[in-house]
Amino acid sequence: MEIEGAMGQYVDFCCSCKLNPLFKGHPFRPTRWIRLVPVASVYTLKKMQGRFWNSKSRKNRKKFKAIVPQVVATCIAALFHIVVGISLAFSAILLPQLEESQNSTNLDTIHITKTEGSWIASILVIVTPAGAIIAGFIMDAIGRLNMLKLAAIPGAIGWVLIATATNVPMLLCGRVLTGFCSAWATSPAIVYITEIAKPDIRGSLVSIAPAFASLGMVVVYLKGWFLDWRLVAWLTNIYTIISVVMIMFIPESPVWLVSKGRIEQARKSLEWINRYQPQPEHKSESFAEMQLAYLQKEHMIKKEQEAQLLGGDGSKRKLKMFFQPTGYKPMLILTGLFFFQQFSGIYITLFYAVTFFKDVGSTINPYLASVFIGTVRFVMSMANTWFMKRFRRRSLMTVSAAGMALCMGISGLFTKWIHEGDDTYNWVPVVMLLLYVVASMLGLLSIPWTMTAELFPLAIRGVAHSIAYGLANLLMFASIQSYYSLTDIFGGSSGIQYFFAVVALGGLAYSVVFLPETHRKKLKDIESYFLTNTMYYSFSCNNKTKPNKKPTTQKNEQRKPIVKNSRVQVIDKKISNDQSLKMITSKA
Repeated sequence: MEIEGAMGQYVDFCCSCKLNPLFKGHPFRPTRWIRLVPVASVYTLKKMQGRFWNSKSRKNRKKFKAIVPQVVATCIAALFHIVVGISLAFSAILLPQLEESQNSTNLDTIHITKTEGSWIASILVIVTPAGAIIAGFIMDAIGRLNMLKLAAIPGAIGWVLIATATNVPMLLCGRVLTGFCSAWATSPAIVYITEIAKPDIRGSLVSIAPAFASLGMVVVYLKGWFLDWRLVAWLTNIYTIISVVMIMFIPESPVWLVSKGRIEQARKSLEWINRYQPQPEHKSESFAEMQLAYLQKEHMIKKEQEAQLLGGDGSKRKLKMFFQPTGYKPMLILTGLFFFQQFSGIYITLFYAVTFFKDVGSTINPYLASVFIGTVRFVMSMANTWFMKRFRRRSLMTVSAAGMALCMGISGLFTKWIHEGDDTYNWVPVVMLLLYVVASMLGLLSIPWTMTAELFPLAIRGVAHSIAYGLANLLMFASIQSYYSLTDIFGGSSGIQYFFAVVALGGLAYSVVFLPETHRKKLKDIESYFLTNTMYYSFSCNNKTKPNKKPTTQKNEQRKPIVKNSRVQVIDKKISNDQSLKMITSKA
């Protein structure tokens, strides 16, 4: 009985260690283990199991427990991104339902044209840059969390206008207000997460926000499959109310509190965020107090730097930096990247998802296909953090653009065959579009947005980021607004897919020629790159053609005496002529 019980403990131990007890190479395989039972007994196995859990799992549990408050605060601050995702994808369910009800005689039916439909989809994008700029000033004045609460006001009013709309102007006004809500909720949430997160987990926590936005897209696609668009608009306000209520249970950003001189509130905020942090060894201060002292010091340094920058002709210096290679080259490269991003169909398939799948002609329910698309975006948004850390930017962009072009080209070909009457493989376009979304998430969707914070010098980074963000939204507005026109120009759904494939190939060529590599590069190295390079190809050629200066001296060995303990020891040491010359010139 003791042996059977011990064997059970052993198997449990192997399972906990994820080991196979029957594997021949296992150091504790049964034939060897049974001989040890009389000596080791059950006590030894329990001790081994306890040592395993004590040495690794306990440390992991402590580390995880220490970051729990940061994770909770991040998830609550990012809740508004669910509403943002619903706002972005709402036109995908609104427009097809309005088109289906055009022949209805109901009094609440809204009749729209294709031009009006494109404005309903795209107007949200055009107001986002202005809303983001306004949010930047307001959140610096009233705080990050108060800005999130304020964002609920235009959001709630906008969704009520949409739900009760009787004409197109009411829908447009509602979309404008929800656009301001999206801008006012996105920027403060990202800033808040950045300011409370530890540096080693900051990237992972920031990625929660876009993941929640992708979740909102899945929610709206799923609801649009079963519910009327008016009811979906009413239900969206529930997420808004829940977000505002939950925000009341987390503390304000300690960085902002220190900047406003609210030291005591900043201390309480840091104590909440770091409540499970262990007491530093050989320190009388708590972890929160050490963080507070660090934030105060950083705030003083930042104030001095801002005073130097803004003093005298600081504004003129900033303006001149935009006309230097480190200013205008990154802006031109990013503008090209955003052009290929927007006109390769990435956001068009988001804003017109259901309509797009209807035009393809597949027998798969277009709402179900849209749910699949949203789910893939959600999963890839979480996995993208790992890809960005693991692989180079240029490699990701190459794979992404090539994959998008291939998938969209195949989808366009099968769409053409479906329209010609051959529906044998009518599922292929849906599968190809799912793979297209996967490919887009790897590079062409995410990397241009990431590079807005990497390519510019520190002195103009904030202003340059805002300008690049505004240009990207203008291009997004142009692509979404022109979808129906482009479809007519290129002859239908298959033609527009061929167009997207060609643009993706253009993005591939553009990335190979112009895109700089920023993965694991210091910001100063990126800045120095633009001083002498515009095309990455020329940069690579210059590096390859640099002469590899190797010493051409003969293998002569010089003997150098070393005196040690009154005895002369002779050692062999190779000294090249180049090294000798450097030594002589340095002495001279």
